[in-house]
Amino acid sequence: MNLALAFTRTFFLILSVFFLTTYMVSGPGGYTHTNLLAGVSLGLLVGLALIGFDLLFKRFNLRAFNIAIVGLFFGYLMGQALVLILSSILDLSTASIHLAPKSLEILKIVLFLFGIYLGTLMSLRAADEFYVSIPFVKFSMEAHKKKDLLLDGSVLADARILDVAALGLLDHQLILPRFLVKDLYAQAEVTDEIVRSRAKRSLDVLKKLEALSGLELRYNDTDFPEVRDSMGKIVRLARLIDANILTADINRIQIPSLEGVRIINLHALSNALKPLMQAGEQIRIKIQRYGKEPRQGVGYLEDGTMVVVNGGGQYIGEMIEVQVLSVKHTSSGRMIFCNALDEEKYSHTPDYEDEEEEQ
Repeated sequence: MNLALAFTRTFFLILSVFFLTTYMVSGPGGYTHTNLLAGVSLGLLVGLALIGFDLLFKRFNLRAFNIAIVGLFFGYLMGQALVLILSSILDLSTASIHLAPKSLEILKIVLFLFGIYLGTLMSLRAADEFYVSIPFVKFSMEAHKKKDLLLDGSVLADARILDVAALGLLDHQLILPRFLVKDLYAQAEVTDEIVRSRAKRSLDVLKKLEALSGLELRYNDTDFPEVRDSMGKIVRLARLIDANILTADINRIQIPSLEGVRIINLHALSNALKPLMQAGEQIRIKIQRYGKEPRQGVGYLEDGTMVVVNGGGQYIGEMIEVQVLSVKHTSSGRMIFCNALDEEKYSHTPDYEDEEEEQ
């Protein structure tokens, strides 16, 4: 929990105790120990209820909040209209309808709450189709557009983003936080050679992204000084602007979502686009090293996919014809198991786990 949030919660807790204690001791009973204790207890209860309400709606983003406010407004108008209609009906039929004053008030309250609830619920359910229209002008909701993609530092360090962006699939969608650019310029000046070279490579990729016509890379100046972790800042910004995060961090491949924000991983996208191999298909592969098992060789396709060849150990450094046995999907990509065409006696499927550890 950051300092600003802790201060706000503590402030309202103290404020609740102060107001309710003041009210209790200034009442008809005056200042007594019972009134003082009751005021402090009631204030603490109200303050904790406020904090609990905050925790309950922690993931309630700004867009949903705005829709709820609009729904409450229309619900209020609907409730008032229902109460007005009821009053008009009763005024026109005073001779036939007789209601006790208490029953009439209860009926009006029920109709008013029904109108507010119905208006709010309909606004929330129709949030994607909601729009305000004026003659000759129509303001449509942003929900009709695709979500923007917020870049993190790992994407800029991966040159594959240039190829993806150049295809036009990400036009008008990429957003880069200013605080991330400042961090990269700061890292480019450090003494650590690895960090400095990575930062300079990221800045080079950034310049090439800016030069791509039609991409229209956008910058966001929002910063969160109280958050020190860069990824924490990116997640908070993504929630604030209702965007997804595009990353190339291998550790986030298995994370489908983070605090209500979708994580789109460049590695997972690359693996999904790798060509599929069918059992029985023949391919040519260069054997580069020995495998785990005897007479086993290992090669790699152009996209980096590991190919394990039974009987390929004697062809190190050579291009040979192989036949696909099976394809195994792992967390780091695909592994293809094959037989050398002139080594059909090695037709068993190797131990997947050993080769996966080697990869």
